[in-house]
Amino acid sequence: MTAGVTARPVLPPLRIGRHVIESPVVLAPMAGITNRAFRRLCREYGNEGAASGGASGASSLYVSEMITTRALVERNAETMRLIEHDPEENPRSIQLYSVDPATARAAARILVQEDRADHIDLNFGCPVPKVTRKGGGSALPWKRDLFRAIVGAVVEEGAKRDIPVTVKMRKGIDDEHLTYLEAGLAAEEEGVAAVALHGRTAAQAYSGTADWSAIKLLKETVTSIPVLGNGDIWSAEDALRMVEETGVDGVVVGRGCLGRPWLFTDLAAAFAGSSARVTPTLGEVADTLRTHTLYLTDFYGDEERACRDIRKHIAWYLKGFPAGSTLRNSLALVDSIDSLDRLLATLDRDAAWPGEAAEGQRGRAGSSRHVVLPEGWLDSRELSEEHRRVIAEAELSVSGG
Repeated sequence: MTAGVTARPVLPPLRIGRHVIESPVVLAPMAGITNRAFRRLCREYGNEGAASGGASGASSLYVSEMITTRALVERNAETMRLIEHDPEENPRSIQLYSVDPATARAAARILVQEDRADHIDLNFGCPVPKVTRKGGGSALPWKRDLFRAIVGAVVEEGAKRDIPVTVKMRKGIDDEHLTYLEAGLAAEEEGVAAVALHGRTAAQAYSGTADWSAIKLLKETVTSIPVLGNGDIWSAEDALRMVEETGVDGVVVGRGCLGRPWLFTDLAAAFAGSSARVTPTLGEVADTLRTHTLYLTDFYGDEERACRDIRKHIAWYLKGFPAGSTLRNSLALVDSIDSLDRLLATLDRDAAWPGEAAEGQRGRAGSSRHVVLPEGWLDSRELSEEHRRVIAEAELSVSGG
């Protein structure tokens, strides 16, 4: 870590209901990424940054990958494993995705009554077609009453054990169908503990530039609970700039930490007022990649599966470093810890942090696209009779009627 000068904290601790998050940073749920292994890695780095900044308590909030409420209610084996936490995780944070209030309530009840979570986040931001075509994710806030019913049901269940509920959303479906201000106010009225906004529409997916002015407007509109900003935070400096430009109470970091879990060290230090930043050598990056693989092995209970999983992280970890295409391609086919060790041993461990070449955007940006929605979804802000029937059937299914 480079030397830094300590100053006053940039922001006060983030308060999510009864939880005090010393570093006002949230790890964004990412499908296939923010499993227990990756959260552990990020948490360890975040704690290191918090300690160097003189903070105590939870360094940041690390949220699970998105959990489908239907699968949770049905106690799908893979889903039950995905909601497991390390003993050291506190608060235990789980993100739920739902398209009807009855299933959302039933899933929240499991988490609350069985003491499986200390915080529940609701996903209203996912832009992928398999979610939006069901009216879920970033498509759902378009239906005002449905949004309120789902949020209200989960908040009500969470209140039984003082478990705060937050909402993560996007600006809307596209520029002609924006929902974030109305949804933010509705969530506030329904009793959520905080709202987070990704400054893109569903149509943008991850392309273009996040609209921080929308985040600023939401912060000015929703005034009684914390507002968090998400989008285009690739460095601690970006996070500080977002706070300065928008006035948010904290930031949500997604793709920026891919292959770079030490970003949470940087963020904790930055928000503590320190200029210290992590600039690892290639050897230190290789050690982190290996540790990540070991944590995945523990998570899956299967070394080969862990190695298949780590493959997608290779390019992110090695971004900007001198590692030839042959080695990169071999690492992308790794199938055991032994083979990983042999390949990592060929790296130049003393290679210095490459600076700008390793910075900036990570993960796929893609391009804007047409959002796949249920038939007639945009015709009205109210639910159609067909959709009401589907929701009624879900309620009967959950109640066993």
